[in-house]
Amino acid sequence: MKEISKQTDTGPAFRMVHFESQPHANILLNGLNSLRARGQLLDVTLIAGGREFKAHRAVLAACSDYFRAMFTDAMRESRQPEICLNGVSAQGLRCLLERALPYLQDQLDLENCIDVATLAETYSLRRLRKRVYRFICTNLHQFAETAEFQRLSPHQLEHLLACDFPARKLLSYICFSEIPASRLAQLWDSPVLQCLFSRRIPPHLSGIGGLPPPSLVNTRGMELVLLKVGGFGLSGVTNEITYYLPSAGRWKYLTSIPHVEQCNFGTAVLGNELYVVGGCFNQSLHQENVHPFGFRYNALTNEWSTMAPMHWERCRFALCVARGHLYAIGGAGEVVSDADATEDGEIRCERYEPHSDTWVPITPLPGARTQHAGASWGPYLFISGGLSSDLVLSSLLRYDTRSDVWEVMPPMSIPRTDHCMVVYGDRLLVCGGWHEDIATGARVLAESVEAYDIRNNSWSSVTAVPTPRYHAGVAVLGSWLYTVGGFHSDTTFDRASGIVERFDLDGVLGWEEVESYPQDVWEHVCCTLFVPRCRDDLDVIPDKTLM
Repeated sequence: MKEISKQTDTGPAFRMVHFESQPHANILLNGLNSLRARGQLLDVTLIAGGREFKAHRAVLAACSDYFRAMFTDAMRESRQPEICLNGVSAQGLRCLLERALPYLQDQLDLENCIDVATLAETYSLRRLRKRVYRFICTNLHQFAETAEFQRLSPHQLEHLLACDFPARKLLSYICFSEIPASRLAQLWDSPVLQCLFSRRIPPHLSGIGGLPPPSLVNTRGMELVLLKVGGFGLSGVTNEITYYLPSAGRWKYLTSIPHVEQCNFGTAVLGNELYVVGGCFNQSLHQENVHPFGFRYNALTNEWSTMAPMHWERCRFALCVARGHLYAIGGAGEVVSDADATEDGEIRCERYEPHSDTWVPITPLPGARTQHAGASWGPYLFISGGLSSDLVLSSLLRYDTRSDVWEVMPPMSIPRTDHCMVVYGDRLLVCGGWHEDIATGARVLAESVEAYDIRNNSWSSVTAVPTPRYHAGVAVLGSWLYTVGGFHSDTTFDRASGIVERFDLDGVLGWEEVESYPQDVWEHVCCTLFVPRCRDDLDVIPDKTLM
């Protein structure tokens, strides 16, 4: 009950009381249904499947936009005592009329759910349609074993697959060889779709970019979030992992890496599990310890597990995912020279196989480099920029995971290090970083975002970052390119920031600044991960200097 004041045109305000009673509503609905069952006060006859059904126009109009338009607009059916409904079975219409008042929610079963779904779709019963598909999803295993499953129309099956439920059983019956690769290539950008496909990718799809993770993930009750992994803050290095929840618009605490506080590790997401591998930590002010150990985080169970260590310790390297494996590329070891270089100066690289929990050496990276960026597209790994003997590089290398061969591709327009590279569609996007001024040797921040067209083998300029930074975290969430924190150009050059900006990669909205990270952060990693919506995590506590 609530009280409302209302001003009239002819006098002072008067008070109105708005009262709602759910029991009264139920009594009214049950009474109307009882009248229909006894054949009293019925004013329209519906015909379906050769059978006649008496009903109340007012009740049907209240339940359905379709019937509301039919009975209230200037349609001939609004005046007809009998109306023939095409495409509806007699059983389905009987269920609708008998249970329209309680919206059929309590009487659904495996034998009538398809008829009810067809009625709900035909007559715009939106609430009922949602309830029917929820029922089918909940009982999918039993439903798939009934003859009713064969009655699903292509449209209904498509909607069922798009619902939020595990689809491994249904997907196992899809004939991927009959689907053109060009059609599937248009769909890979959807993270939800990527989480639906199993690890076995048909051979004719192996050249498609952005292949899905290696295992099916049930995303029911989960949301794709933007992760901030580790890095530095005003209090020093941190192992904290936080996330930005788009639906809430807030940064929240997720977990911490189960290791002594470290930095410069490799981070990747495979099968919706977060991998943190390698990195370095300080046992004293004058010694940097590099290690080969790795950890795996499962957001669904909120648990960490260990994995086999790499063959070679490394930090400041690229950890990439391709074809169901992790690839550790380049980096630095515990000594000043780069990590375990070969006699030819090439850097040893390795591949992790999750199912056997083993690392396998692959063809070394040509030339020594650290602080580079890496990304994957289909069967290819790409490595851009970085440092080699204090020289900032502009080169782009491509590794074919099928042939175990490195290739040199067209370089970036400017050298970059401490930058990030992500994939969006058929493009590699390079953002952030710095290079040296040739004349003065001073650091110059890279302002531009460059794009490498993988299919056309060419570079182009996309945009300029409003707040140029290096050591920032960069990730793609939906169609947005996010940049989080980092060092930015200011009167004091090495000033950290918690600023968050994002760019519309579809070219509609451009750049916009969103809710800043509550703390100044740098040398962290950003990526995306599905996390349960039901988590009750604490908000990230702001720095006192930002309050």
